Parts: sequence; C-alpha cells; structure tokens
Amino acid sequence: MTLAPFGARLRQALDTRGQLCVGIDPHASLLSAWGLGDDLAGLETFSRTVVEALADRVAVLKPQAAFFERFGSKGVAVLEKSVEEARAAGALVLMDAKRGDIGSTMAAYAEAFLSPAGPLFSDAVTVSPYLGFGSLRPALDLAREQGCGVFALALTSNPEGAEVQRAVGADGEPVAASVLRQLAAENADAAPLGSFGAVVGATLADAGVDLAINGPLLAPGIGAQGATMADLPRVFGASVINVVPSVSRDVLKHGPSVPALREAAERFVGEFADAVK
Repeated sequence: MTLAPFGARLRQALDTRGQLCVGIDPHASLLSAWGLGDDLAGLETFSRTVVEALADRVAVLKPQAAFFERFGSKGVAVLEKSVEEARAAGALVLMDAKRGDIGSTMAAYAEAFLSPAGPLFSDAVTVSPYLGFGSLRPALDLAREQGCGVFALALTSNPEGAEVQRAVGADGEPVAASVLRQLAAENADAAPLGSFGAVVGATLADAGVDLAINGPLLAPGIGAQGATMADLPRVFGASVINVVPSVSRDVLKHGPSVPALREAAERFVGEFADAVK
C-alpha cells in the first residue's frame, strides 16, 4: 500500500510529537562515552537503546548511514533493524546518506532507501544536488510515487559548504537559491506541506535566500555546533514553522540511560516551542 505523502505525514508528526529530529550517530567517541566498544556489539547496543528511548515519542529519527557502513555488511544489517524498529514504533526515519549521482546510479540509490521492497526503506533520504538538480530526478520521482521525502543539501552548517553553495551561476543566481527554487517547484500546490525539503544550517548568520519552499527545512547545527533553538526564528523567519531542528550529540551524550535520553529530547522540543511563541 502506498503511503500518504511524506509532507503530510511529517506535518502530523511535528504537530503531535513536537518539532525535533534526533540523529542516530554512533561516533566512536559516543560509543566510548556510553561504555561501549567501538565494534559491532557496541553499535547494536547503541542503536537499539536510542530507538527504544525515542522512536515512540520524537517526530523524526535520522540515522547517519556512514557510522553503520564503516562496520561493513554486519553494520548495515544493524542499520536495517534500526530503521525497521524505529518506523514500527511510529517515528519517521530520515536516512542521512547524502547520496548524489546520475542516471541509473542515482536510481539505484533511490531504490535502496525509497523502495518499499528494500531492507533500508525509509520515510525520507538526504541527497546532494551538486551534480545538477536534475540529476536527482530518479529520487524525486520514486519518492513521490511511494509517499516518501527527499532532503537536498542547500545551505549546510559546515563553513566549507559556502564555496559551492554561495557561488553564483552564469545567470546571477546563487547555487543554493537555485536548489531552493527548484524544490519549491516540486512542492507546488502540496498541502499541508510538500515532501521535498532542504538542508539549511541553524548556524547561519543570515540565510540570504528565499526559504519559503512549501516544504520541510532540516536544520542541523543545534547543540554541539553552536546554534540554539532560540536562533531559529532569526535564521528562518516566517518559514520557521516548517523547520525540523536536528540534534544529535546533545541528546545522545545523555545515554545509555533511556530516561535521560528521553528527558534531553523533551527539553529540546520545549525549547523549540518557546522559541517560536
């Protein structure tokens, strides 16, 4: 059965569970801080604990694929299980894979994460548009067909990103503005929210581009990278209602205690609500 459009499902999740995305990022340093080994057993315990603590209460969980892939096929098997269990508990899963390629290769990446037949089937996936926005077409089309979402990198929280994202094309339009404009076109007439989102860092001093894309805006950089929930209205303006603030280390550092993980997530949900009053 085809899912309802991702944008509609996301809007409902944000409205009922609060506006927060928590990363599942099993850094070696976090595994150590939890008293776990930097090995497959540690990975399994870490991922299972985060899912147990948060999947039944936060809107979005965002596993970072690289931290699972570094353990090879057995690590990917842990990722598959985490995705399955998180979705079963009611969280939307955004696979942070940042894939980008052309033609049949892009189509294969899309099938890996957006095909219901695949073991890594997720509600949405992050992609890189820097082989040209049109190169994302296989992912955009499959996402639309299956009720999934796509988040394209636009203005990321890392300072190096400006080299490409702030560059100006031959037509005078900044690259990031072009990505956002084309996402807005994909979301035209969608209600209550489009399914095609952008990644826009919460650490930006000034976005300097039109963020009104009628779609979700994933905002990394809160916590360890220095941004706070209170910064979001300044960065996103009227579009803040569609922001999905993403926090990883500042929630995950409270593990392996399940109550402490839940308390940290709840605190960030409350901080967002206070920031947008």
